[in-house]
Amino acid sequence: MKRNTWIWLIAFILLAGIVVDHAQAGRIPIDAWVSKITGKAAKEEPSLTTMAAQYALKPGTPAPSFSLPGLDGGRYEVGGARDKVLLLNFWASWCDPCKEEAPDLVNLASRYQDSLDLFAVNVTLYDKLEQVEQFVKEYGYTFPVLLDEDEEIYRKFGGVAFPTNVLIDKDGIIRDVIVGTLAPDELEAKIKEWM
Repeated sequence: MKRNTWIWLIAFILLAGIVVDHAQAGRIPIDAWVSKITGKAAKEEPSLTTMAAQYALKPGTPAPSFSLPGLDGGRYEVGGARDKVLLLNFWASWCDPCKEEAPDLVNLASRYQDSLDLFAVNVTLYDKLEQVEQFVKEYGYTFPVLLDEDEEIYRKFGGVAFPTNVLIDKDGIIRDVIVGTLAPDELEAKIKEWM
C-alpha cells in the first residue's frame, strides 16, 4: 500500500510540474486552472485603457515640472506657463505605433511651429541611444528629442504604453492624455482646440 502512495505522489508532482510549465509558457492560461480548482472566477487583467485612466494624470491638472537633457546636448524644461501649447510625445525606437505616427508628428511640428512646441520624450531606459539617434534621423525629427534615461518623467505622467501623447496648454495645464495613436486629423483637432 505504501508503494502505491509513493507512485501516486510522484505522478501528482510530475503532473503539477507539467501544468505549471505549460502555464508559464503561455500554452495553458493558469487563471483557468485556478478557477477550475478553486471554483472562483479568475481576476481579470485590466485593459490598457483602464490602466491609462487609473494612472495617467487627469486633464485639468497642472503638468508636473521637469528638466531633461536633449539629444542635441541642450536642456529642456517643462512646468508652468509657456508661450506655446506643448505636445509631449513619450516613445521608444522599437515601438511600431511610434514609427507609424512619426511622420504625422513631423508634419504637425512643421505646420504649427509658431504656436506648438513638440517634445519627443524618449524613455531611454527601454531603448538604446544608437537606435534613438537612428530613429530621429530616419524620420527627420527637427523638434527637440528629450532623454528620460531613468523613466522618472514617464512615471510622473503615468505612462503605461508607447506612444503616449500629453497635450499641455499655455497655462501649463494638461488638456488631454492620448495613449496609443490617433488618426492625424483627430490629433491635429485636439491640438488646435487649445492653440
